[in-house]
Amino acid sequence: MSLRLALGPLTACSALLLFGTAGFAQSKVAVINTQKAVSETAEIKAAGAAMEARYRPRVAQIDQLDKEIAALTQNLQVNAGKLTPQAEADMTNQLQRKQRDVQRYRDDLQSDVDNEKNTILQKTGGKMQDVVKKLAEEKGIDVVVDSTATVYFKGALDITNDAVAAYNKAYPAQVAPPAAK
Repeated sequence: MSLRLALGPLTACSALLLFGTAGFAQSKVAVINTQKAVSETAEIKAAGAAMEARYRPRVAQIDQLDKEIAALTQNLQVNAGKLTPQAEADMTNQLQRKQRDVQRYRDDLQSDVDNEKNTILQKTGGKMQDVVKKLAEEKGIDVVVDSTATVYFKGALDITNDAVAAYNKAYPAQVAPPAAK
């Protein structure tokens, strides 16, 4: 059983307090901001630009529906009392239908963006862990701690930029053509 499994939810700091610092005194420690490292990779930046381009037509469609809703709303307000009851009811129904449509389009777009983003982040996060492990082995680092769970550390211990550079070297960004949706 590995130390990680045996410790369960204990953090690196808890382990130091629990086991004492004797074994860790000779260990070489580094710190990384994993979230920053992943978000600064060329692959993530390229994926973000590709996603933006891919979803731009759907955003334009939503913007167009918003304009149509605004025009219908204004038309209803300006012509309140001037339209026949049937014409006013038809216009109100049309407005409500467009409002439902735009909300559904927004929800679908958000869901698609979130799903794609999560898939990309999981894939990149896994590859980043491999890169950090290799980087730690190359530099003789015994422990790498995520800075988001660390109260204080010397800047010299931070390997975030090294990890980004190593990641970009190992996984050069591939710019894929936008897929039609």
